[in-house]
Amino acid sequence: MKNLARSKIVIAGLGLIGGSLARALSRAGLSANLAAVDRDAAALRQALDEGVIAEFAEDMRAPCASADLVVLALPVLSIEAALAELKPILNENTVITDVASVKHEVVAAARRVFGEAPARFVPGHPIAGSERSGYGAARADLFAGRKSILTPLPHTDPQALALVRELWEICGAEVVQMPVEHHDEVLAATSHLPHLLAFALVDTLSQQGESEEIFRYAAGGFRDFTRIASSDPVMWRDIFLSNGTATVAVLDRFMHDLTQLRESLLNQDADALYGLCSRARESRGRFLEILQAAALKLPGE
Repeated sequence: MKNLARSKIVIAGLGLIGGSLARALSRAGLSANLAAVDRDAAALRQALDEGVIAEFAEDMRAPCASADLVVLALPVLSIEAALAELKPILNENTVITDVASVKHEVVAAARRVFGEAPARFVPGHPIAGSERSGYGAARADLFAGRKSILTPLPHTDPQALALVRELWEICGAEVVQMPVEHHDEVLAATSHLPHLLAFALVDTLSQQGESEEIFRYAAGGFRDFTRIASSDPVMWRDIFLSNGTATVAVLDRFMHDLTQLRESLLNQDADALYGLCSRARESRGRFLEILQAAALKLPGE
């Protein structure tokens, strides 16, 4: 098994995540190893002109046939079609990974295409992003100090797993492993539900008769809470559809708590409201301490 420095890497999808991966690997000195595939000819040409990649194509056949590692930086519901396109051209030593934020659907797609997920397929998900999208939003430091979750299957090839781990570590990420199901439950709570709530709140307020006045006088708290409602609606539609069961489970718990909050407001229950705010403040403080501790581990800081 080649290490990353001697591997040909193909990134399929040069959007925010794929583009940031390409920039990070290029900054690490691997631009000569990189090829990109995307339908956006302008993004491909820009990456080539910047020296981020060494070659590009608008379909996967040519570059992936000789690839050592293929990274599917695509929306979750596009993974199956990409795997089907790869199936007849991949050599037996090619490692495949992805960046989708819902892992059970990706594994199911691999099984539908191959009969069983290939041993050299390593499902993955870097925990990094932005409300912005496209190659123009890509940053070489997007993954620095962030976690990248790998969800290997029982039969995943250890060498393939090691290569994908090296991929994310060279980008500055902390690599962790967990089961597929646990990943989807965690992301439903920490990412998918917050995005759903941000979209829902902005949509609700926008339908009120005086929505323009509401938005005109909204302060920083509203801007911060709803920032993620600027995210790509196609991508998030696919995520909600793919991880609906886990998201509904945490949404149901949240709706139960909202009902109790409603009662506290109607009953002028000062103790309940104070308890809610206090617990949330303490939890937020612990979250910030975790982030600060992680930042202190970054190289050179």
